[in-house]
Parts: sequence; structure tokens; C-alpha cells
Amino acid sequence: MTPLASPATDPTSLFENFRGNYGSELLTAAVSHFQLFDRLSPRPMTFDELRQELQLQRRPAIVLLTALRAMKLLERNESEAYQLTELAQEHLASRGHGFVGDYIGLAAESPGVVEMVNRLRSNSPARAVEADPGAAFIYREGLDSAMDQEASARRLTLALAGRAKNVAPALAERVDLDTGTLLDVGGGTGIYSIACLLKSPRLRAIIFDRPEVLKVAAEFGIQYGVSDRLELQEGDMFADKLPTADAILLSNILHDWDEPACQQLVTTCAESLNPGGRLFIHDVFLNDEHDGPLPIALYSAALFTLTEGRAYSAGEYRNWVSRAGLVPGNVEPTLIHCGVLSARKP
Repeated sequence: MTPLASPATDPTSLFENFRGNYGSELLTAAVSHFQLFDRLSPRPMTFDELRQELQLQRRPAIVLLTALRAMKLLERNESEAYQLTELAQEHLASRGHGFVGDYIGLAAESPGVVEMVNRLRSNSPARAVEADPGAAFIYREGLDSAMDQEASARRLTLALAGRAKNVAPALAERVDLDTGTLLDVGGGTGIYSIACLLKSPRLRAIIFDRPEVLKVAAEFGIQYGVSDRLELQEGDMFADKLPTADAILLSNILHDWDEPACQQLVTTCAESLNPGGRLFIHDVFLNDEHDGPLPIALYSAALFTLTEGRAYSAGEYRNWVSRAGLVPGNVEPTLIHCGVLSARKP
């Protein structure tokens, strides 16, 4: 059996450096394509006023404005309207004494910036291949997905497992599971559940995912010596009934979907929990004010370009679980910007 242990070194900085390009792309898009700072320079605007001025739908507006707030370029006044910070007024509004917008604009037509602008304006994820009506990283009925094709599903699932192997041991320490059944919805390789199984020998787990993805989970179950306590169940989490369980894990799942889909999935999970059971939402968390942290705001931009979702705040998650009839708890940090929010069914 291959051990699944916490890393000796913290790889968080690798992910921050990897995602740093999203900051450059969002800033250049705001300056050169949306003229956001000149539009906002004369007067503060509410979220809806600014969104309409930029001709952006709600999701891309949140992604862009959250990143700019995290960069300390925008702030909200006492009326909750957006306004430029002193830094942005001086250097990013074209009448500012230290205007550097033309310098930033040198990157305006770079492929990454142009692609980001297209994603923001269309409010749609990147496609698996050019002219494909599907998406690369998500599966939903009626959507042609790379996650439902053997070769691409395997490649993407194993790629995502790279981060999961580092984070899973920390998650297993936080969720405090001993016995019963853990349902891992959209569990992919099952690494997070496997870490829990290795920590708790009396625990059983069900991985619920697409058929091609579960082929990889089966291999991992054997590799880590837990296949006798690991059940693999094929299904569509938005269309099929979930198995009942004592605990349900949504690890890095909700950030792939828009707000109505998140509420739907949380409600479905709540209905499948046994009384007294717990839902664990393992993800990244924006500040409730949507003003950072910057690494999460940039990760949100990455999610936005690849999925139908974005990063959400703990407050947004608590709202969804409360509406589903669960009692939310606190967020416990794991690793690589992630944390786990628990919610109990009465």
C-alpha cells in the first residue's frame, strides 16, 4: 500500500505563482478593454450600475470586481457603492497624474487577455475543443464534456489528483469521521475519501461520479488498500437520487457551478443525509465582503474561465446550507488555500 501522508513542505506558493497570470489578464482587461477606471472615476456606482455600464452579467462582474478589490484598486463606500482607491485614481484613470494605463495596454491584445475578455463578455467557460458546445472540466446532462470521455476524463482526473494528494490528509484530520458511511459526491479519484478511510478503519465510503472517472477511483482504491470499504456508484448528481449516508463530502465541487445549481446540489445532499448527519463542503473561500484574499480571487478567475462557477464566500455557502435545512458550522483550514465548512442535519 502506498502511504497517503501530508507533504513535508507547503506547496501553496506554487499554486499562487501558477495562477498569477489571471491577475495580469483581469487588470489589463479592466484598463484596456472595459475602460473600467475611467468609467468609475467621475462618481461611485452600485454593483448593478457598474455591471450595466460594463455590459457584464452578474457572475463575470463578481469575478472581475472581486479581483480588483483584492488588488486594492476598488473599494466600497458607506453606501456600498464602488469607487476607485487613491492608487487607482492616480495611476489607472487616464487623467491621473501618474497614469500607467498605456503601459499596461501593451498587453491588451495578448492571447490570454483577449481570451479572458471573451470569457467575461460571454459568461461562458472555455470549450474542450474549438467550436465544441461542451466544456472541459464539468459534466451535466446535455453538455458534451471531456469528463465523460475515457482518455480526457482520465487525464483531467489524474491532473486534479495532484493537488488532492497534498490536501486530503489535512481534510481527513478536520472532518472527524469514525464509523458509518461517507458519500463523496463528484469524488473523482476518491483521494479525499481514501484519506478518511485510511484514518478511520471502521468507516465506509461511496464515490459517486461519472463512469469514466470511477475507473480511476477503482485503481486508487486498490493502490491504497481500501477497495474492500470503497463502493463506486455511477450517476449524475443533478439528475439521479443520491444514496443515503451519515456524512456527505462535496470537495471542490460547488465552485464549478452557478448559484442556482449550488443551491440545488446542497439541497439534494441535505435530503440524502441521515438525521444527525453532516455535510462537509471542502473548497476555497472568498471573504464575505468579496474583497479578497487575492489568491482566491485569482483562482476564482481560473474557475470562471473553465467552469460555470466561481469561488464563493463562507457566507454564501452558509446561506445555501441554511436554506436546505442544515445548521452551518465553522470553516476549518486544510491546505493550499482550502478549508472545510461543516453543516449538520437536525
